Amino acid sequence: MRGWPHLALAAGIGLQIVGCQGKGEAEGATAALGEQAAMSARLAQYTPVRLTANLRGLTARERDMIPKLIDAATAMDTIFWRQLYPARDSLLGALSDSSLRRLVVLNAGPWDRLDNDKPLVPDVGPRPAGAEFYPHDMTKEEFEKAGGNNRHSALQSLYTVVRRDSTGKLTAAPYHEVYADQVKIAAEKLRSAAADADDPGLRRYLELRARALETDDYRPSDIAWLDMKNNTLDVVIGPIETYTDQLFGYKAAAESYVLIKDKEWSGRLARYARLLPALQRGLPVAAAYKRERPGADADLNAYDAVYYAGDANAGAKTIAINLPNDEQVQLLKGTRRLQLKNVMRAKFDRILVPIADELIAPDQQSHIKFDAFFANVMFHEVAHGLGIKNTIVGKGTVRQALKEQDGALEEGKADILGLYLVTRLLQNGELKGTSLDDHYVTFLASIFRSIRFGAGDAHGRANAAQLSYFEEHGAFARDSASGRYQVDAGRMRIAVDSLASRILRYQGDGDYAGVKTFMTDRGKLSPTVENDLARLKTKGIPVDIILEQGADVLGLGSQQ
Repeated sequence: MRGWPHLALAAGIGLQIVGCQGKGEAEGATAALGEQAAMSARLAQYTPVRLTANLRGLTARERDMIPKLIDAATAMDTIFWRQLYPARDSLLGALSDSSLRRLVVLNAGPWDRLDNDKPLVPDVGPRPAGAEFYPHDMTKEEFEKAGGNNRHSALQSLYTVVRRDSTGKLTAAPYHEVYADQVKIAAEKLRSAAADADDPGLRRYLELRARALETDDYRPSDIAWLDMKNNTLDVVIGPIETYTDQLFGYKAAAESYVLIKDKEWSGRLARYARLLPALQRGLPVAAAYKRERPGADADLNAYDAVYYAGDANAGAKTIAINLPNDEQVQLLKGTRRLQLKNVMRAKFDRILVPIADELIAPDQQSHIKFDAFFANVMFHEVAHGLGIKNTIVGKGTVRQALKEQDGALEEGKADILGLYLVTRLLQNGELKGTSLDDHYVTFLASIFRSIRFGAGDAHGRANAAQLSYFEEHGAFARDSASGRYQVDAGRMRIAVDSLASRILRYQGDGDYAGVKTFMTDRGKLSPTVENDLARLKTKGIPVDIILEQGADVLGLGSQQ
């Protein structure tokens, strides 16, 4: 098995120039300054956002719960580093440049997530596609021959690490054993928080989630999470998304969010959940690809996020969540869509609006609106629950059939179906206060925002593919003199229906080869777009945010 470079990197990582004489010494010093400038420029792609919230409506017991939930979430940071780059301490200990060190912490490893996973430090090599979920010397063929092509195999489980035994045979080790020390910490903190919970639904969920971390049986806690309706506090915690596994897309990475519900905003959103069955029936695809029915208990809520951890806090930060990912739970109970309103607002004001000022035609800039951005993101999350979860050709779930291609295609589906839903709701008078132009122009500006996350990010790849498809179908035009983009709403609507239908068929057919070809052909940027994105960098427009967060930021003490 190929090992990780550790302290041998120290000289290069620390940007120290040794053994240089005369001219060489000067050249070395110049190179070091250049490296430092490059790291500072990379760090400047982020803008700091302080995660605060209005705590005045919380009870004393709820205030006591928050530090405990944050402590539980912090355990996910340690697990996630072990899943991506276990030599954290030796790596960080070797870094003498503060900007580089901060970048490595932001990325939870030595690869830049906003620059297609390019190494941040010398000699670290490319990011392993399978991270630490599989042996580095394992091939796809070996995995499948060992039984990994069986969707019921422990090797394919979301919650196992694949290892070699003493004979070299591939075996599966469950997460709760591999990460037992951090699982114990998180479970204890969740149980302590549960003891303070006034809401019985929240108390039951926290107790079941603690048990889930200890057993890797997450379904009961997922159901309990969907059943609780009256909670003010919430925590999403555990191994959840599979984007980190770029080899197969099978393994879930550890993450967490600590949240405070905005009950006023949530009340405004509740009625949209009741429309899901009708929205599913109206999808622009043959009946076989929409034969599943979303669960009737699905709901929409708005939150202020007060803590991100693990996979959620590495690189680009999400602004909305749609969970659980368990297909059986989705069909039984639906999903919960969580809009992270405070983070969403920060990204709109500090990133999306400046992008639109630079790239959107002046006569369409009045259509850049937060309400349109909020609704586009909300219905992106709604759309995750629509379409089909199981292939119609006997290939198992869509996620299993599409493997590592599933993440980017699913994000593309959510984007496009979300825009499809917005269009239909506006036509039916269900969505008020915005126009179709508001949603389409804001969506185009947001494509440029997400593309900047890079090809290593599922959302970035999805948006690159959408931009290519929309351009081919005339959904927008670019003025070569000004370098600005203008939406053609009529053609955009046609392109949305066409792309939605194609994606839904890819998923229903479990068409791995077709998706791979589609994403390879379209998931890259033209030189013109590359140049336009470079303009954004020269204007100092950030790519994403750095979170200033924790109990102290909220004015609460940590619970030890």
